[in-house]
Amino acid sequence: MTPFIKKKEIKKDWYLINAQNASVGRLAAFISKILRGKNKPQFNPHIDNGDFVVVTNIEKIKFTGKKFKEKKYFKHTGHPGGIKFTTPLSLTSRNKSQEILKLAVKRMLPGGPLAKKQLTKLKIYQGDKHPHEMQKPKIINFEKLNKQNIVI
Repeated sequence: MTPFIKKKEIKKDWYLINAQNASVGRLAAFISKILRGKNKPQFNPHIDNGDFVVVTNIEKIKFTGKKFKEKKYFKHTGHPGGIKFTTPLSLTSRNKSQEILKLAVKRMLPGGPLAKKQLTKLKIYQGDKHPHEMQKPKIINFEKLNKQNIVI
C-alpha cells in the first residue's frame, strides 16, 4: 500500500536560483519539477507538496540559437481572427522579462486548478534583491548542476 502524505505533514522549503546566463528551457524544467514536488520522495501527483522558488536576475536570462528574436508566444482571444502573438524580444523591451520564464514554467506544469496553485509559489524578480530573506531560501547554484545550463 502506498503511503499518502497528509496536509499537516507537508513541509514547504524555499529555494533561491540566480538566472544569470541560464538557458530558459532548462531552468523552466528544473523549476517546474520543484514546484510540483517531484524532487521529494513523497511525491503524489494530486497533492500540492512542492516548494517555493525565488528567481533573481531574470533580465539576464538567455535563449539558445535565434529563439530570442524568432520564438513566438501565441494566444487566442476566442473571437474569429483573434490570434495574437508576442516574442521574447518584445517582452524584454516592454520590461516584462519575468513573463518569459513564467510562460515557460506554466506550460511545463499539467493543466488545471492544482497547476495554478503551484505556479503561485514561483517568485520572479529583476536584479539581486528580493523580499524573501526572512524565509531563508536555500541557494541552488544552477550553473554548477550541468555545464549546458549556461548559455555563453
